[in-house]
This record gives sequence, C-alpha cells and structure tokens, in this order.
Amino acid sequence: MRGHLPDENPGFVGRRTELERVSAALAEHRLVTVTGVGGVGKTRLALRAAHRAAERYPDGAWWTDLGQLDGERLLVALVADSVDLADHTPGMAATGLCRRLADDRLLLVLDSCEHLAEPCARLVAELLAAAPGLTVLATSRRPLGVAGEETIALDPLPPAGPDALALLRRAAGEDFPAAGPAGEICVRLEGIPLALELAAAQIRLQSAEAVRDQLGSRLDAAPGARFDLLAHTERVWPSRHQTLRAAIGWSHELSTPLERLLWARLSVFRGPFDLASATAVCTGGPLDRATLPEALDGLVRASVVRPPDAAGRHRMLDTIREYGATWLDRTGEAGTVADRHAAHFRGLAGRAETEWHGARQLCWYRTVDAHHTDLRTALDRLLRTDPDAALDLVGSVAFAWSCRGRLREARDGLEQALLLSEARGRVRARALWALGVTLVLQGEFGPAQDVSERCAREARHAEYAEPAGAGVGPGAGTETGAGIETGAGTGSGRDRPGDLTLDAAALAGLLALTTGRPTAAHVVVGHVLDAARGGPADSAARLRCHLVRVFALTGLGRLAEAREKALRLRALCEELDEHWTRTALEYQLALTGLLEGDPVAASGHARAMLEGTRRLGASLGVALGLDVLATALAAAGEGERAADVSGTGEAYWRSTGQPRRGLPGLRALHEKYTDTVRASIGEPAYEEIFVRALTGLPQDGLDRALRGPGQHG
Repeated sequence: MRGHLPDENPGFVGRRTELERVSAALAEHRLVTVTGVGGVGKTRLALRAAHRAAERYPDGAWWTDLGQLDGERLLVALVADSVDLADHTPGMAATGLCRRLADDRLLLVLDSCEHLAEPCARLVAELLAAAPGLTVLATSRRPLGVAGEETIALDPLPPAGPDALALLRRAAGEDFPAAGPAGEICVRLEGIPLALELAAAQIRLQSAEAVRDQLGSRLDAAPGARFDLLAHTERVWPSRHQTLRAAIGWSHELSTPLERLLWARLSVFRGPFDLASATAVCTGGPLDRATLPEALDGLVRASVVRPPDAAGRHRMLDTIREYGATWLDRTGEAGTVADRHAAHFRGLAGRAETEWHGARQLCWYRTVDAHHTDLRTALDRLLRTDPDAALDLVGSVAFAWSCRGRLREARDGLEQALLLSEARGRVRARALWALGVTLVLQGEFGPAQDVSERCAREARHAEYAEPAGAGVGPGAGTETGAGIETGAGTGSGRDRPGDLTLDAAALAGLLALTTGRPTAAHVVVGHVLDAARGGPADSAARLRCHLVRVFALTGLGRLAEAREKALRLRALCEELDEHWTRTALEYQLALTGLLEGDPVAASGHARAMLEGTRRLGASLGVALGLDVLATALAAAGEGERAADVSGTGEAYWRSTGQPRRGLPGLRALHEKYTDTVRASIGEPAYEEIFVRALTGLPQDGLDRALRGPGQHG
C-alpha cells in the first residue's frame, strides 16, 4: 500500500463512536480537524482513523508530525518530506508540493498543528485548492479556521464508563475490578487518557489504593495549592481541564529531585534522543554520568519518557515536554541547556564530517538522518546566538542533507549562516562548496557559478593567506580543521593545494559536467590534482576530484581510460568501505557500458548503483539509476522491462519535483533506444506498461528493477 503511517499504538481503547464520526467526516469533507486539549488522545484517534481509511486513497495515506517544528520556516519542507517529495526545485517551496499532489488522491495527516495554526491554515488552503483529490486530517488544540473545515471535538473518555477503566487496566497491567480504587481514579482524572497513563505508571510502582489517596489529597486541594508551577498559557492548559495539569504536576512531585531536573533539561530535545545525547546535554551539578541513567529509567517507569525504540531512542509527548520546558525556564537554565544542546549537535555534525571518508560513512549518514530534527533545532539556536558556529554546523551536514534529498533545508541553512557569519577561511569555504553542490543539484547553474568562484577564492584565502593553525570550530587544528586548509598530506602545505582547493575544483568540475563542458571539467580538476601530492584515498576531497575526472573522461569519449580509472577507484572505495563515491562510479560505469555497446554490463552497474542509492535514501540517485537501467534494457531489446523501469523512473523523478535530468550523453541514448523498443513492442503496449509502473508503488517498481535476468518473485 502506498503512503506512510506510523504503527498503531497497541494501547488504543474505546473511541468507537468518535472513530465512526471521523471516518464519516473523511468521506464527506476534504478537511477534518480533531480538536481537544493536550493528552486527550487526538493523535491516537487520528492514526486509527487514517489506518482505517487508507485503502480508500489510491495514492496513500501519509503522516506528518508537526510537533518537531519550533516555527513555520520548515513547515512546507517537512510536509514535502512526509509525502516522499525530495523537492529539488529552486522555486517557492509550496509550488513543488502543490505540483506533487495535484493529480493524486491521497490522505494527508497533519498531527499537532496548534503551535503553527495560522501557517498550517494557509498551507492547507493552498494545497486543497491545487489538489482536488487531496483530503487532510489534522489534529490541533483549536480549529484551523479554513473554509469547509469539519471540526470534531474530542472529549475525555467517560470517567465512569468501561473505556476509561480498560485504558487504566491495560496501562497498569492489572485487571482491576470496576468498583474500588481504580474506578475512583478514573473519575478523579475525568477520563483523560494521558492522566490515566501517568496514574497507571504510579500504580505499577505503588498500588491503586495509594494512588487514589494521593490523587484525592491533591485534587481536592484548592487549585492554587495543587502543585507548584508557574501559570501556563490557556493554549496548553484550558481552565476546564486543570485536572490534566494537576495529574502531570502530581507525577512531577512524585519524581525524585534528579528525575525532575532531568525532565526539565530533556525538554530541549524536539526529536528522539538516545542516552548518549541525553548525557551530553543534560549533565551538570548533581546530575552526572553516573546518576543520569538511573534518573532516565525512573522517568521511563513513570511514563514521562517513552521507552526506547529498537534503535535505543526515547521521546517525550509534547504536553509533558512543554511542562518540563516551563520548569526549565523557572530554574533559569533554559539558555544554558539550549546552548549545550546546540554544542552537542554541532560536535556530532563535526564527527560525522570527519568520518565521512571511510568505513563509518554509512553509519554517520544514518546518524545525521536520525538526529535531523535536533540538528535543525541546534542550527536555529546558533543562527540566533553564534552565527560562526552555525556556519560550522551546517557546513558539516549540508552535503549529507543534499544527498538525502533535503536540498531546500541545506540551501536555507547555508544561505542564512553565510549571510549572518563573518567567519573566513575553512568554515566559509566548506559552506560555499556545500551550497554550490546544492545549487547544481537544484539546476540553478547561474547562482552555482557565482558560488563556485567565491568558494575558490575563499579556499585560496584559507590555504595561503591564513596563519597556520587558524580555523573556526571544534575541529580547528585537526585533520578536519586547519590541517586540511594548510595542505594536510601535501608536504609543506603552503606551496601545494589542500583539500579546500581540491573541493573547490571538484565543484567547478561538477558544474562544468552538468552544463555539457567535459573539457573544462577535466582541465580544472586535472590542474589541481597534478599540483597536489597524495592519492585518491588520502581524503574525501581528493576522491571527489578523481570522480569528476572519470566523468569528464567519459564525456570526452575516452571510454577505455575512463573505465580503467573508474574500476581502480571503485576497488579503492570497496577497500575503504566508502559508499557515496562507489555509487556514483557505478553510474559512470553503466554509462560507459552503454557508450561502448555493452548493455548487459551497463545493466549490472546500474543495479549496483540503485542498491547504493537505496541504502543512502537518495531519490534523485534512484531516478538517475533507473534511467540508465531502462536505457540499458532498451539497448538489449528488452522492451517490456525497459518500459516498466522507465515508468518507475518517472515516478521517482516526480518525487523530486523535477523533469528528467542527467548527463547530456545519457539523455540522447535514452531517447534513441526508447524509440526503438516503442516501435518493437508497439506504442500501446509500451504505454500500458509505462503507466502501470508510474501509478504503482514506486518501491515495488524499484524491487522489480533490481531483479536481474531470470529472477522472479
């Protein structure tokens, strides 16, 4: 089935009437918003309703968690990412999303809209106008206010009814009788699901009788004496639901002092976090490396923090995180902890860049992807407080973001940091290089040319004008810091180009290749490689320059030389366990095979490229690989398989928001052999297969493409 929805929570209880109301509303209205206070179960109901309705939408049901955003700037990018649109276009962000959804019949779920209600309303109105087949299901603490919106207010579970008791039983793992302490707890907590879960956690630690008595003394007290907390906004704590506020405050008071301190500090994480990140950000004072794990375990036992997932990552519900943030403000630590959070993720970004060239490349690539939300949060903090550090962070991760298809975010972060930061040298040269690559991938060749020239000037400044040892950031003076810009691995350093100059040359070469100038690409990287000492394995920059030279040789028609150099580079990448360059080399070898008239060899290399791009999650790379595979299959006379792969390729191209692109030589070959197989199997047959693949599940089409000759199932 198309789309992506999170797995349902096995603890879903009751809500049969509400589920029917949402289902009926989705059948009649294009915008349905489930409203209610925090903790009432809006997300669970929307997820259950989306799973139930998904089969009615041929183009799938897609989930977007907006709780991770701290502002509207990346709203469109997040929604685009959630519907598998790796938007590579340079225009207005919403334009590509509207184009992606225009002809589809799909369900888009926007969860936790309340803090972005106005920008969400504008985006939803624009999408609904552009995409007649789109239905939106939103959850928010208040309606979005869009014309035609159907609002379903979600109340707590009936306190004295069976569903509230069933939820408490399930969460506590005990089969309580209906009459007695458990029933009284449900009534006192007004059937609010989150409050019941917090009470169930305490029941597991104490007993139902003890929890009933504690809640009785707490909730029967005067409102001002229920717990010690600064007044919160009506948006989070409506006056009619002070019970939830009291339940969370009660859980807070039952926590140990170290658990309360950790709760507050963990509120700076907007995405999932692991123990290592929590330790780096939250230690200080009595909370140290020895005491933090126990405090974290205590918060998990109390259901304040969710248990770790398969990857060891925890998370907090928004309502509980907001409560912790209020306490963090009250302690006066909010700025300090936010700065530690930013410093930690800046360091993580730096380590990822350091280890890009080697066996841990794929591991760090996935780590950067897993921590994307908090890397963005850290970048936003540094843009406000330390633009030079922001430039260092985004320069470290922007290439990985671009590889992942997050071109808009990479460009946005780089352009902001370059504008605000006055840092010179290595960090600026590296950021300009990453921005240049991003612009080339977006097809913005004019701006890319300007950035390429600025990158070359900054590289020269860093490697020949800066004092030895100068640099910005935690990597200064190391292999990823000043050592590179002063010519690490190049003898005396000042008389030969270092890695910054090599990367500037690789960028200039990439731009020349994509604009049909292989001679210029060959000259620019050849000049720098000839002047620099060392081999391609010495650094990522050297490897990138050698890669550009191989593509340039291909474009120049020096195919035997290009293939021989590519095979040597690929063997080197296999020895290093380097994935990105190896994948690009498979593309080049596939293209060389086509140009040499060997479609069987080209098919094998194309499939190897597709395996690599799938591991990297690079939709643009998948689209390029499918094109070369379709061309190879057509050249081999396999018309039906060529049509199938080409249709799948078109689906992936549409997910990038771009028309088909690629090297000029491949485009000509693709058109030539496609025309041949269209004629051989007949235009109607070709179109039928092509459209079936285009409208089917892209992942299924990719799986078919990856099966070699004679492989089935």
